[in-house]
Amino acid sequence: MSNRKSIYVPRRQVIRGLLAAGAFGATSRIWTACTPQETQSGSNSPGTSSPSSDKPLVVGFIYVGAKDDYGYNQAHAEGAAAVAKLPGVKIVEQASVPETTDVQETMRNMIEQDGATILFPTSFGYFDPHIVKMAAEYPEVQFFHYGALYDASKHPKNIGSYFGDVDEGQYICGRVAAMTSKSGKLGFVAAKPITPVLRNINGFILGARSVKPNITVQVIFTGDWSQPVKEAEATNSLADQGIDVVSVHVDSPKVVIETAEKRGIYSSGFHAVQSALAPKGYLTGAAWDFPSAYSEFVEKIKAGKTLMNGGIPHLSRGGLKEKYVKLAPFGPAVSEAAKKDAEEMLAKANDGTLVVYKGGTKDNTGKEVIPTGKDLKITDSALDKTDWLAEGVIGKVKG
Repeated sequence: MSNRKSIYVPRRQVIRGLLAAGAFGATSRIWTACTPQETQSGSNSPGTSSPSSDKPLVVGFIYVGAKDDYGYNQAHAEGAAAVAKLPGVKIVEQASVPETTDVQETMRNMIEQDGATILFPTSFGYFDPHIVKMAAEYPEVQFFHYGALYDASKHPKNIGSYFGDVDEGQYICGRVAAMTSKSGKLGFVAAKPITPVLRNINGFILGARSVKPNITVQVIFTGDWSQPVKEAEATNSLADQGIDVVSVHVDSPKVVIETAEKRGIYSSGFHAVQSALAPKGYLTGAAWDFPSAYSEFVEKIKAGKTLMNGGIPHLSRGGLKEKYVKLAPFGPAVSEAAKKDAEEMLAKANDGTLVVYKGGTKDNTGKEVIPTGKDLKITDSALDKTDWLAEGVIGKVKG
């Protein structure tokens, strides 16, 4: 549950806020605090890494957008909601915090006013300089950031990175899309041609082509993470070209999924579950399983493990098997044959036998990008430098 709280602001916080030229105070955000035990009171002082008998462990979550965006931020908020249900834990949240010094003030407030000793500032752009600076200022507070950016040679030991490899999830979604498509033409609306996005597109087409070798994916890059007008235009353009299944990688897939439904074509989601937006055309999607991942982090901390004592690794990474990623429920348009196939692929992912990147894979210019005879696991470091689109993708990384 969520409660609005009145907050006592110390004099030093007032002064700090005035010096910030009102930038933070001018925002219209609402602080919320949740706890499964309403009788608990007080908060941990900074530096306390585990809850005492009468004080909850306070965990802070910060989002760059709205918590109900049907996308990236909602996926993280669902993880926070799961943490709030753990005994002896209280969460504080703030949404729509820009990737500026505003996030530093938000982190500082959570630590000094709410007693948070664990923070999950979830947006990629929060990391440097913001999280790095706050971690140095509060060495007993643990900062967990999504993005795998931690560098032991230069970053404080109280910072941890975690990252989900979604390639296998997209591979399965690509197979479902191919088995559903009648035109043999798929589409993909994406933000920017950077490595994580390219890997998602490649996973999708490699899965689709493992079912139908001649199927294609037309990709349109909008240029940024949240461009609702361009996302709608891109989806309509794909539909106009006869594409009958569209996938997506932007912060909030809401516009793409809703537009696809209006145009009478199928959709495959990302980040969170978007089935409510497209009751007829939504097939499935690769979604983050942050309730599992975040609960695991907090349970470890409750058991006395920390980043600083080595009990928690500074880089945690996983996919379907590790429950960082999940497959969204199937929509009504998915055939029984496609469901069975997807479940078989999911079983292979869970036992480590699913191969997405096979030796001999070529890019869409005909160049071999994975040597023949050398399959790559999704954790292979070579894939972290992906700058290519796989064969079958219509589109360019540059230009």
